[in-house]
Amino acid sequence: MRTTRRSQQADSQSSRVGRTSIPKRAARGSHRVNEMPHLKIFAGGQTGADRAALDWARRRRIPHGGWCPKGRLAEDGVIDREYRLQETPSASYAERTEWNIRDSHGTVIFSVSEALAGGTLLAANVARRLKKPLLHLCPSANPADAAKRLKAFVARHKITVLNVAGPRATEESQITRFVEQTLEQAFGDTPI
Repeated sequence: MRTTRRSQQADSQSSRVGRTSIPKRAARGSHRVNEMPHLKIFAGGQTGADRAALDWARRRRIPHGGWCPKGRLAEDGVIDREYRLQETPSASYAERTEWNIRDSHGTVIFSVSEALAGGTLLAANVARRLKKPLLHLCPSANPADAAKRLKAFVARHKITVLNVAGPRATEESQITRFVEQTLEQAFGDTPI
């Protein structure tokens, strides 16, 4: 039987990694029901937009993480350890914000108001300063529009670690629902 150089190379590569040609994902034995192998959600753990994104990721069994202030501080007390967040060296919310933007591939800011203020405005300014991809989403007449824009943003910038930022729950009471609906419509059924 005559073999070609290409088939010899393929045989050589498969013998190096074992005698099977199981794709890496299958070989790892992934058992997630709604796995999105190329997306991890980052957030700082504050109430509102951050917590909504982390809760959505946990429900969907999507990897999540990020930085939170030393002491796991949030406006409602101590952030539960069920959230896989690392503490920054200081209790500064600004440090947490910068580190989440620095360690992610892009940031989406959710807000009900078009005008950004406080920590949400800081997040936008830090993303611009660090030259990181940034998208600001507000609700529109067509709720699916925000999801389409988010999905396009993630694809265009090849984002695998998405930082989610936005106002606290006490600043915008409707923010949790907006974040969860948008993430679900953008990524709930379709792996990216």
